[in-house]
Amino acid sequence: MKRRTFLQQIGSILAVLGVTEAELLTLSDRYSQALAQPTPRKLALLIGINQYRKSPSLSGCLTDVELQKELLIHRFGFLPANILTLTDEQASREFIEAAFLDHLGKQVKSDDVVVFHFSGYGTRIKSNESEETLQNALVPTNENLEIQDEKIATYLLEETLLLLLRSLPTERVTAVLDTSYDAPSTIQPTGLRIRARQELAAKLATAELEFLQQLKTKASLSTAVILSATSDPKQVAKEGLFSGFSAGLFTYALTQYLWETTPATTLQFSLSHVDSAMYKWGSKQQPNLVNDKKLLTSENLLLDQNMGAEGAITATEEDTKTVQLWLGGLPPQVLENYGVNSRFTSVNGEQLILRSRTGLTAKAQISGVELATPLQVGQLVQEAVRVLPRNISLNVALDSGLERIERVDATSAFAAMAPMVSVVTGEQPPDYVFGKLAQTPSRYALFAAGGQLIANSAGEVGEAVKVAVTRLAAKLPHLLAAKLWRLTENEGSCRLPIKVSLEIVNNISPKVILQRETLRTIDTKTLNKKSLSTQVIPIGSRIQYRIQNKGDRSVYLILLGLKNYRTATTFYPWQTSEEPNTSETKPLLQEVVIPAGETITLPQHAATSGWTISGPAYECEHQLILSIAPFSTTLKALETAKYPTGDQQPIGALVNPWEIAQAVLQDLHNASITTVQMNGVANDFYVLSVNHWASFNFSFQVN
Repeated sequence: MKRRTFLQQIGSILAVLGVTEAELLTLSDRYSQALAQPTPRKLALLIGINQYRKSPSLSGCLTDVELQKELLIHRFGFLPANILTLTDEQASREFIEAAFLDHLGKQVKSDDVVVFHFSGYGTRIKSNESEETLQNALVPTNENLEIQDEKIATYLLEETLLLLLRSLPTERVTAVLDTSYDAPSTIQPTGLRIRARQELAAKLATAELEFLQQLKTKASLSTAVILSATSDPKQVAKEGLFSGFSAGLFTYALTQYLWETTPATTLQFSLSHVDSAMYKWGSKQQPNLVNDKKLLTSENLLLDQNMGAEGAITATEEDTKTVQLWLGGLPPQVLENYGVNSRFTSVNGEQLILRSRTGLTAKAQISGVELATPLQVGQLVQEAVRVLPRNISLNVALDSGLERIERVDATSAFAAMAPMVSVVTGEQPPDYVFGKLAQTPSRYALFAAGGQLIANSAGEVGEAVKVAVTRLAAKLPHLLAAKLWRLTENEGSCRLPIKVSLEIVNNISPKVILQRETLRTIDTKTLNKKSLSTQVIPIGSRIQYRIQNKGDRSVYLILLGLKNYRTATTFYPWQTSEEPNTSETKPLLQEVVIPAGETITLPQHAATSGWTISGPAYECEHQLILSIAPFSTTLKALETAKYPTGDQQPIGALVNPWEIAQAVLQDLHNASITTVQMNGVANDFYVLSVNHWASFNFSFQVN
């Protein structure tokens, strides 16, 4: 079909999409009314494709669309009628381009806000047979055709999309591309799907090339901010299984953080948190701000409500005491283990008690007397009390490449480690995957959910399955401990005003490389807008943490860590005391206390200027947890650890990591004792009040 003929039939296409002429007139009326208001219009086109005609199905692309839609409506004030979604069979190349031209091209005016999103496969293809250079392309649902024995690729070129975005007459254009283009030839065992398809030996559709040439003739082009799921052509965008749903790692991490963030936050600052979140999911995928010379602040998206939140009310039931919630703002690892009786607070101060949850949606009951003013759909809710089960285990999946007898033996061996380990099926989100090395199939190893080989987990050639699982037993308590303390992360919902910086110490002044601050207490006027991301710390560097307590009460601190996915560590300051009438000495552990309004550095000794980072290269994460109450249970559990005789402020290995992690949760539970009594929760849960603790995750590489 000729492009001109196709555009003449755009009305028919929009009818197929379910957008009637009457609805278009209604939209136009709303747009006209919005022009008279001080706030510009906000329009979005969201595309997600799970089902392809010839390629294997994806699972999380429709969830991505839902994640973006709920975020745009509840946090950025988009009207539902101004958000057009194309999913699965609707998302052909022709429909995508037609929807763009009509929904955005014909409607957008100067200063309007525009968001475009794509989740699905990407690939690479030659634009024509005479060229050797491959071009990036988005794969629509009708990916290719066969005409007279010739394969025709009906792709949407990335170049076409970028020109479409830049053709809009506004500077406030943001595109999120949760896809990648270069599929790997070999894939390690993984719990994640890859959004990249092998390039197809096919000819690009003539209509696409003609349309591209038309766009290139446009004289006036504005700028657009493009967010890519990967920063390197060889990286792949991935989607994972979470608590009852699948989603793109990039989309989920980005939308989750934007739920909780504040208006002054720049996008580059946000990407550091997104990067860190995907790292904790076992993926080295790093997002990218394509045109980094133009920072995207919340002014580009015009944040509608000047407060962070963990979710919003999406429906109310007839009894007026029950509401439905969307919980897109909870950290994913927390959501998976979020217990019944957790509490939220509405913008009006009402307490909502969680009664049930399915995926990202939940039902909650209003606590107390009937409200004079009923809760309204669209009101934001903030986390108040976090309830976590005590019987959390490490979820290990068995790679589908294992033979039946191998799976039986592995299941039996892991079952002997209960309750520390649970073998999960493809319907449950795994923490790790047990499988074989792609290069040496006769060697068993443990992999992160993202496919990353866990250091020193591969066995010898010809090793029996049960021997391999038994060999890994010593590593698993360290991994489970890290899972437990990650559940304390609450940078978004915490009410304690705390700011933490990771610094490299030098002879001039410390250099800040990573920074975290509680978002509910952040001062938007003084927010550091410096671009921060997962950092590489050179071997031989000296590092320190600077912790600022901006509150009016003292707080206590514990630092826990995981080195190279295999060794749990902690910071334990101690002093040597001499027993009366003896020459023997023994170490006494000390609480790290930060008085109200004061700042300390770790290590604290003036003579010790930072911790020296030694080689060889490794990956590391630290969890800094602060509480209004002492970590008494944790220090008692640490008494069984082995102490060095030299440095009195070390970060050292834990000999009982699982017990230490449980002790930390118990101390936070004890700090929230009044909340525990109020909730009336059974003893097999931890109950934590966001008023009483703060927890930050720092991930970095040593190289």
